[in-house]
Amino acid sequence: MDIYEKLKEMGLTLPGRPAKGGIYQPVVQAGNLLYVSGQGATRDGAAVVTGYVGGDVTVEEGREAARLCTLNALSCLEAYTGDLRRVRRLIKTLGFVQSAPGFHGQPGVIDAASELLCQLFGEERGVGARSAVSCNELPGSTSVEIEFIFELEA
Repeated sequence: MDIYEKLKEMGLTLPGRPAKGGIYQPVVQAGNLLYVSGQGATRDGAAVVTGYVGGDVTVEEGREAARLCTLNALSCLEAYTGDLRRVRRLIKTLGFVQSAPGFHGQPGVIDAASELLCQLFGEERGVGARSAVSCNELPGSTSVEIEFIFELEA
């Protein structure tokens, strides 16, 4: 199934491309690899889920933040490529979770991003290598930030 059809079937729409928060490119291409800069859980330039996962933010709220980060990344990819059908596969996901002291469930939070990409692209194309790490602070106190590497069709 086409990724746009899958988004529609899941009741999802891509948000507008997030505003840049500094001096960087949202997507950089090297050969057939597309490096997507870290995306926070933002909508219309404002952080949607803020705070510390495992503290004032529940794991489910953190997972929702991870899904929004993923949709923001896909929005950046679409703006760069013009068509998400040109994406061959996910290569790597690197997820940062702003964590309360003693919280060790970062992989479960970032799983929400991995699950979404698997649903959209299928297991063969939507599951890549992954790291999920804790951090004590993220820009704007967003609860989750994720960067991705995708492969573009040749």
